[in-house]
Amino acid sequence: MVSRTGPRRSESIRLAVLNAADDLLVEQGFAGTTIEGIATRAGVAKQTIYRWWKSKVDILLDALADDAREALAWQEPAGTAAEDLVAHLHRVADFFGEPAGQVFQALLGHAQLDKDAAVSLRTGFLREQRERDLEGLRAAVRRHTGSEPDEETLAGLADLLLGPLYYRVLVFGERADKALLEASAHLTLELAARSA
Repeated sequence: MVSRTGPRRSESIRLAVLNAADDLLVEQGFAGTTIEGIATRAGVAKQTIYRWWKSKVDILLDALADDAREALAWQEPAGTAAEDLVAHLHRVADFFGEPAGQVFQALLGHAQLDKDAAVSLRTGFLREQRERDLEGLRAAVRRHTGSEPDEETLAGLADLLLGPLYYRVLVFGERADKALLEASAHLTLELAARSA
């Protein structure tokens, strides 16, 4: 399909490429994942890929954004604010064990060595996820305290809520246990109440 502004991606081809990239990264690691391998696995020509993405990093960023949009979404309130925060942290912890979470970890690692990848990751996926996290946390804090947190306080609370989980998984490569997630949620809400 071609539009007036140039070629448009077929959704089925786009999904085949993103799924192939996810699969190859899990099977072969970041270094072993190549445009050639993605094209072969997806059943498309390399030229098709290069028409729509500049690099494998761009493909993996697209795959991550698609996967995380649902996996890391904040759910509708189902319990107390503390219960909902703990449930969300469990979803984030589970995400790290999934292929999309492995893509995220690979991109974070690569971003430490590649400035362009770091900028793309921060201005794309990480910025969007931060906005989702701030909005979800804002709603939980509002329910818990009855007041609206200011932006600076909210940003600090988000760091407190998610920081220990990211640290445990990304620095030590360990799974975040239930005690850590519950402590993070309760401390976040305790500080929110003091700041209200």
